Amino acid sequence: MSTVLALHRATFGYDGRPVVSDVDLTVGSGEVLAFLGPNGAGKSTLVKGLLGLADHLSGEVTVLGSPLDRLRERTRIGYVPQRHTLTGGVRATVTEVVSTGLLAGRPWWRPATRADRIAVQEALETVGLADRARFEVETLSGGQQRRVLIARALVAGPEVLVMDEPTAGVDVASQAVLAGVLQRLGEAGTTMLVVTHELSALRGVVDRIVEVDAGRLTFDGDPSGYAEHQSGLARTAGRGWVA
Repeated sequence: MSTVLALHRATFGYDGRPVVSDVDLTVGSGEVLAFLGPNGAGKSTLVKGLLGLADHLSGEVTVLGSPLDRLRERTRIGYVPQRHTLTGGVRATVTEVVSTGLLAGRPWWRPATRADRIAVQEALETVGLADRARFEVETLSGGQQRRVLIARALVAGPEVLVMDEPTAGVDVASQAVLAGVLQRLGEAGTTMLVVTHELSALRGVVDRIVEVDAGRLTFDGDPSGYAEHQSGLARTAGRGWVA
C-alpha cells in the first residue's frame, strides 16, 4: 500500500495562529479515515490544510509524493465542502453543477469535450443520480444535493477525496444512501478523508478513525480500538465523578 499523505509534526491554522499542532499521520492508498472531535477541535482545519484552505505553519507535509507547497495538480484531491444546500438564487441543472468540477483542469472558455461529458455521466452514475442529470438542483432533496457535490468532486478523477460532514443535516434515509455511495467508492479503492460528527451513519464504511481534540490528535486506530478508547474515557470520567 503506497503512502498518499505523510505528516510529521505538522501545524495548521489561520493568520499565523495555530489551530491544530504537531500532527503525525500517515495515510495509505485506499484507506478510508473518519476525523472525529468536538466543534472547534481542529479536525476541519487539519483537512483544509491539506487542501491549501488553511495555513501550513510548520512541520513536514507530503501529499501524493510531493511536498505540500509544491503540489501543482490540485485536481488530484477532490473536495466536498460542508454545505446544506446548493441553491443560491442561480438556476442550474445537476449536469451543469457537476461539470464545474472539470473547470480546474481546463480553460473556462474551452467547450466541453466528449470525454468531459462521459466523465460527468460516470460521476452521476457513481452517486446514483444519472436519472436526475437534467433536473435543476433546487428541485432535489438535501441528500441528493449532497450527492451532487460528491459527483462534482469525483468528475476530475481525484486520487484522494476529502469530505467535510457529508451526512450532516439530512434525514436518516438520505444518510444511508450517502453511506452506500461512500462504501462503493471505498470498495473501488478511493482514498477518503471524512470529517464527521455522525460515525454511526458511516458504520462499515470507514476503516480507521482519527480523533482530534483541543488541536491535538488523541486517537488513531480502527473502529474497534476507538470503541475501547471511548469506553476507557467513560470509565475514567466515572471514577472522577465518584471521587
